[in-house]
Amino acid sequence: MDVKGKKVLVFGAGKSGIGAAGLLLREQAQVVLFDGNAEQDPEKIREKLPADSCVEILLGELPEEKMGELDLAVLSPGVPSDLPVVQRMKEKNIPIWGEVELAYQAGKGEVLAITGTNGKTTTTSLLGEIMKAWKDDVQVVGNIGTAYTSVALDTTEDTVTVAEISSFQLETIDTFHPRASAITNITEDHLNRHHTMEEYIRVKERITENQTMDDVCVLNYEDEILRTFGEKLLREQKVRVMFFSSRRVLDEGIYYQDGAVYLAHGGEKELVVRTDDLKILGLHNFENVMTAVAMAYDVGVPMEKIREAACAFQGVEHRIEYVCEKDGVVYYNDSKGTNPDAAIKGIQAMNRPTLLIGGGFDKQSTYESWIRSFDHKVRYLVLIGETKEKIARTARQEGFQDILMADNLEEAVRICAEKARPGDAVLLSPACASWDQFDSYEQRGEKFKEYVRAL
Repeated sequence: MDVKGKKVLVFGAGKSGIGAAGLLLREQAQVVLFDGNAEQDPEKIREKLPADSCVEILLGELPEEKMGELDLAVLSPGVPSDLPVVQRMKEKNIPIWGEVELAYQAGKGEVLAITGTNGKTTTTSLLGEIMKAWKDDVQVVGNIGTAYTSVALDTTEDTVTVAEISSFQLETIDTFHPRASAITNITEDHLNRHHTMEEYIRVKERITENQTMDDVCVLNYEDEILRTFGEKLLREQKVRVMFFSSRRVLDEGIYYQDGAVYLAHGGEKELVVRTDDLKILGLHNFENVMTAVAMAYDVGVPMEKIREAACAFQGVEHRIEYVCEKDGVVYYNDSKGTNPDAAIKGIQAMNRPTLLIGGGFDKQSTYESWIRSFDHKVRYLVLIGETKEKIARTARQEGFQDILMADNLEEAVRICAEKARPGDAVLLSPACASWDQFDSYEQRGEKFKEYVRAL
């Protein structure tokens, strides 16, 4: 759709909505910026928009007559597509795009897209570094922090866009077509949004919806859901599939074995990298490396470039991030551990007795597997946030009794400092989203580091 002169509603006044509004203004659309939170200050929203832009700002309720004027609606990722107001727009046959769809239609060049429950930020960051080592014009966008819409109009046919794509963003794609895609894994998450596991899986798998046999999808062979999905794609010859495995040798694909990553293709086996040469630790990170390597290799990056970038990569902030050592106690920030499966990876990476800070916004997750993963490593579980009572009940049912409660993160850090002994670790790995007490997991992680350094 050519949006010039069209009246377009942008739903959501956060970072994604502001990015979408900016793109639409550059494309000469008439923009209405709407947010359901009536408490917001319209002037503060306007300050984030391009200077002197003629954007109509609506807060609280969307008037019915305004809906009748719309040619297109663009939903920010945080806006559920089953809201009554969105349903009314659908009934009026108003086209509904997500921010990613808008950016894709406006952009140029190749897109490499990563989704999955866990690991996608690290994988996206590493793939971005690999591509930058090979190409001059690379954009790293999406759920990783830079809104895709904020750079889409600056792309050219030579641009490679590496995008971290969430399930929220995949709900509202239409023509989005990555040259290479990946699903790192699928475990229970965001059921408060998607309601059922079946729907969550369906939305994740949409990343391949417009791909063809000229494209590739990289999938985790050790994830039963994704192995089944990959075999279905292969049967239907929908898209080329490359599996990766951290547990077995593959005849075709990329795998981890005895401290090294190998690529098997056409009967040949090639050493990609020895894991001792990587700066990131843990089997889950080796899986992230395999995903990024597979995507880069398929789009033609020379293996030497891939190897150099992988070995230089230092990981991402807020993911098992070393903060500092105080009085013989090492502090780690794993604020991006926003669901139980991600938090399990955080515990598994610890190599010393650990005081664990958990809890936060309730995404309707279950916590039994997380508690079981403690494996005698966790000395104390210090709980904060909306889910603290729910997690405490689960922990006691699983036989874990060393639980302490805190009113907030600052108090939790103080409790850990008092209880820790030289040789221990203190790990913030909440297994929950941050939205009950923080704007984002990044803000939660920054506050944790601030409190730790102030001890």
